[in-house]
Amino acid sequence: MQITSFKQYEEDFKKSVENPEQFWGEVAQNFQWRKPWYKVLSWDFKEPNIKWFEGAKLNITENCLDRHLEKNGDKPAIIWEPNSHEEESVTLTYKMLHERVCRFANVLKRNGAKKGDRICIYMPMVPELAIAVLACARIGAVHSVIFGGFSAKSIADRINDSQCKLVITADGAYRGSKQIPLKDVIDDALIGCPTVEKCIVLTHVRTPVSMLKGRDVWWEDEVKHVNDICEAEEMDAEDMLFILYTSGSTGKPKGVVHTCGGYMVYAGYTFTNVFNYQPGEVYFCTADIGWITGHSYIVYGPLSQGATSVLFEGIPTYPTPSRFWDIIEKHKINTLYTAPTAIRSLMSYGEGPLEGKDLSSIRVLGSVGEPINEEAWHWFDEKIGHGKAPIVDTWWQTETGGIMISPIATVTPTKPSFATLPLPGIQPILVDENGKEILGNDVMGNLCIKFPWPGMLRTTYGDHERCKQTYFSTYPDLYFTGDGCLRDQDGYYRITGRVDDVLNVSGHRIGTAEVENAINMHAGVVESAVVGYPHDVKGQGIYAFVINPEMHGEAELTKKDILQTVTRVIGAIAKPDKILFVSGLPKTRSGKIMRRILRKIAEGDTANLGDTSTLLDPNVVEEIIEAAKALK
Repeated sequence: MQITSFKQYEEDFKKSVENPEQFWGEVAQNFQWRKPWYKVLSWDFKEPNIKWFEGAKLNITENCLDRHLEKNGDKPAIIWEPNSHEEESVTLTYKMLHERVCRFANVLKRNGAKKGDRICIYMPMVPELAIAVLACARIGAVHSVIFGGFSAKSIADRINDSQCKLVITADGAYRGSKQIPLKDVIDDALIGCPTVEKCIVLTHVRTPVSMLKGRDVWWEDEVKHVNDICEAEEMDAEDMLFILYTSGSTGKPKGVVHTCGGYMVYAGYTFTNVFNYQPGEVYFCTADIGWITGHSYIVYGPLSQGATSVLFEGIPTYPTPSRFWDIIEKHKINTLYTAPTAIRSLMSYGEGPLEGKDLSSIRVLGSVGEPINEEAWHWFDEKIGHGKAPIVDTWWQTETGGIMISPIATVTPTKPSFATLPLPGIQPILVDENGKEILGNDVMGNLCIKFPWPGMLRTTYGDHERCKQTYFSTYPDLYFTGDGCLRDQDGYYRITGRVDDVLNVSGHRIGTAEVENAINMHAGVVESAVVGYPHDVKGQGIYAFVINPEMHGEAELTKKDILQTVTRVIGAIAKPDKILFVSGLPKTRSGKIMRRILRKIAEGDTANLGDTSTLLDPNVVEEIIEAAKALK
């Protein structure tokens, strides 16, 4: 299953394209199934309707836990590094993790959870978060993890969309020097969530919380009432494993659905290959489990391969910008998988934090969330990898379930800021705006995938039509990624950014419509338009153009009020970096906002605005340009 040379990569890729069913059938043999499949693949991108490993029965937790117990039961599965550097780290062996997952799976059953129920998880980055995820999968319940930075309204929207029966949370979370009151936020969310029957609360920060009789129970109390024997529920390969919400170009987040069999095979296969994982190595992915990166490359991918996965509660700059380097030195990390935002942030501190740090254990470096810019790539290569650790610049999405285009560590020749080549089984094509394939190299176009892969989404929860319209209708018979892409003279792929109205802020996808809706909820706002602009640390910042006549002469205070509104409606991750008050927006005669013009103004490129003659009021553009100059 593991690719060890570029020649083997080329052979595997060729085989995966010419005979995909045979290729994936052989890969899938490396996993444990209760019953084999009768058909590897059936698919139709029009509907869309995709099925992998039809008829097969399994439980993903048997692959992540049980099958390692005999030979590797005492091997570390998860090493938890807490927020405070003064606290002791915690190591859970495969045997310990198996016992805790089984015990908590019984807690879920005791609280009424059963196969097919949706369970919302809103927790800090603690071992219990991974345990909760795996316990849901153990009993066949569908987990929906929500990142700890979302607001009560955003949580309520997600819980109601998937009709969750249970919520698993904690009293609070630490994030650097901040304490986040998770239970308070959940309490606010649950006021409008009639489907939730129980809320299981972990004690973590020891802050006072409200506990409602009949609904709220303590994790610590519940585990005392059950044993640690829990037979894994038999699941069909196409049964739902989890729902993960992602922002789209329209206001409402969509619940991306991943299923048991194909997702497991793809997460495990890509983990082993992309990072060239070797038995006994320590692997550190710095993402939050609330995002797809944490699902696939902290929990399911590494554990399915018997790896040791480091889970970090804190942030890279707390208590000092040396934190990552201290963790690497302490646990002798072999692979570091992090985001360009973190790399750029750490670069800004210079080389001081690296002095005296032993990073010699690093063998592979990885980047995720957005394309890594050349300056950050070289710094990562020279200062962290000392020119000896290959960088895998991975491109993929929540919807793809796993890495799609990436170098294979120690195998693929790398090139700064390029995701390089598609992994075996992935068939990317570039198309023009009419859907015509752009052939050859040294070309640019919209990135689509023309053939299914096991880890791909199956639907958007409760709204299959939305899945069809979003991903499969722009270009017939193709999965449209929403990303623009360049293919250079060597056939290497470089992602050039979103071509729809979705921003990539610090590696998190945020829909412009979602932010505009939140801004427009502020009492004084008449209308707003949001665009992205280049940001030194985040990659993309959020620039909001707002019509707000009711400011009572207090523009700065009004800006703060708008930021507070966005935080309440979505969460702090969606706060605009810049707010510009304007008297009007550039609109066509049909009333469409010309975001292209606003993007150019936000980028400071006012010399290339293009044709403004079709605007209802071209004078508005001059006014916005002048106001933007004053904002800087």
